[in-house]
Amino acid sequence: MPVGERKDPYRGYNFLVEIDGITRAGFRECSGLDSTQDPIAYREGTDPLTTRQLPGLNKYSHVSLKRGITDDPQLWEWRVKSMNGKTENRNVSVILLDDTGAEQMRWSLAFAWPTKWVGPTFNATANEVAIETLDICHEGINRQ
Repeated sequence: MPVGERKDPYRGYNFLVEIDGITRAGFRECSGLDSTQDPIAYREGTDPLTTRQLPGLNKYSHVSLKRGITDDPQLWEWRVKSMNGKTENRNVSVILLDDTGAEQMRWSLAFAWPTKWVGPTFNATANEVAIETLDICHEGINRQ
């Protein structure tokens, strides 16, 4: 393969997160983009003494978003609605950018809502940014 045709992998630091109705949220970390499908062992009476492996239900991990905490209350207010039993599903997309800032891939989460919020850890001897974490559950992931 000629050198000019080499495809380098994208870097993991250049990404955006879009959440319907929340426009001011820059995240430092995003994890949990995965799907799993456990096999179901099945055997009919006439089969030999082995089982067939049938596909089970699709399962999706919670997506964990970390960012420096600010005085912008939008993510917290979205979580409070869920804590009060008024879950508000939103469209969430994680977008991978190349080094020029152009969108290369997009993972869209269906029917997403916040299931967990973790506040920052405080340490008077450190000089790090205070980080909050928001875990989002969803019912499906699509890569475009």
